[in-house]
Amino acid sequence: MTEKIRTEAAELIQGLFQQEGRLRELLQQVVQGALEAEIENHLQAKKYERNRQRKGRRNGYKPRQIRTRVGILQLQVPQVREGRFQSQLFGRYQRQEAALVTTIAEMYYQGVSTRRVAAIMEDLGGFEVSSTTVSRVAQELDEQLDQVRSRRLDEKSFPYLMIDARYEKVRIEGHVVSQAVLVTAGINSEGMREILDWRVANSESEMTWDEVFQTLKTRGLHGVQMIVSDAHSGIRAAIERRFQGVRWQRCQVHFIREMLRKVSWKDFAAVAGDLKRIFRTGDPDQSRRNAQQVAEKWQSRYPQMSRLLVDSIEECLAVETLPSTHRGRLASTNLLERLMRELKRRTRVIGIFPSRQSCHRLCGALLWEIHENWQLETPLVGANF
Repeated sequence: MTEKIRTEAAELIQGLFQQEGRLRELLQQVVQGALEAEIENHLQAKKYERNRQRKGRRNGYKPRQIRTRVGILQLQVPQVREGRFQSQLFGRYQRQEAALVTTIAEMYYQGVSTRRVAAIMEDLGGFEVSSTTVSRVAQELDEQLDQVRSRRLDEKSFPYLMIDARYEKVRIEGHVVSQAVLVTAGINSEGMREILDWRVANSESEMTWDEVFQTLKTRGLHGVQMIVSDAHSGIRAAIERRFQGVRWQRCQVHFIREMLRKVSWKDFAAVAGDLKRIFRTGDPDQSRRNAQQVAEKWQSRYPQMSRLLVDSIEECLAVETLPSTHRGRLASTNLLERLMRELKRRTRVIGIFPSRQSCHRLCGALLWEIHENWQLETPLVGANF
């Protein structure tokens, strides 16, 4: 009997994928069911049910189309008479759709013919986007991203900040120049990662990072205990000005890379191994002794590297004062390194952005997508601050 049930289930699943439209119908039913459950939860009553907890009355349905990879879903969105009901199911879809359409807008700006763009959209989703639609959606996305970047940060403290930047090619006044995309991420008091700020600037100067930090404080950022970054002079100067008394952790990965740039390729592997053994000891005094031993070992061949190692090792050990469960995640900016690689993967198809705003818009949409994915994960570190 069990084998028969399995066979029937397998045949049903195969038929679902083989028959055109069946998967779309199933998804449409699931989404429609979710909408009904959402309105029942909002009203605290099922359809036609009367009870004292009921918070309003239904007012029919409003048709809504959603384009998906399996086809267009024809949905009926419930409406209410009193108050305002807005489904949470479409929010993320709308942002992703806006990011897609905005990316298509960049194709227009790059000189791709509208016929070619229409053909691509036909292949991707079976529909065409007009230039008017592109402009409207881009404006709506800009407004949403501005709200995200200006959201208040008072509700939670952010003990740890990570900051980094990458560079994109942008056309400004007829010239193609490199522009810095400055990204600030935080780990809040619950151990969850958040994208706090991003912006496009001429460079990573003290002035630009100072503006970032000042904006974050104005939005209510508080409780910062440590900032992790590379040793860029502009970053350090801005930290000293805006976050006096906050510990600074020099990214150990960036530090090792800087040391290795002073080493011959013949000794690269040996020196890299020695440098990596300096850290992750769990004892800052032991790390200092390890650094001294490595410096003495390579003093004769690489005096510049050895001197820099001894002079700068203390900057890399602030993380050793943290709980053991936090150290591995906060010893470097690897968290942002992975984020930056994802940005590069997604933006290299653009090549040269036609304006700062277009760069800000696309990077912002991608960063917020990453931010939302972070909210679905488990805490990065324990929340024992």
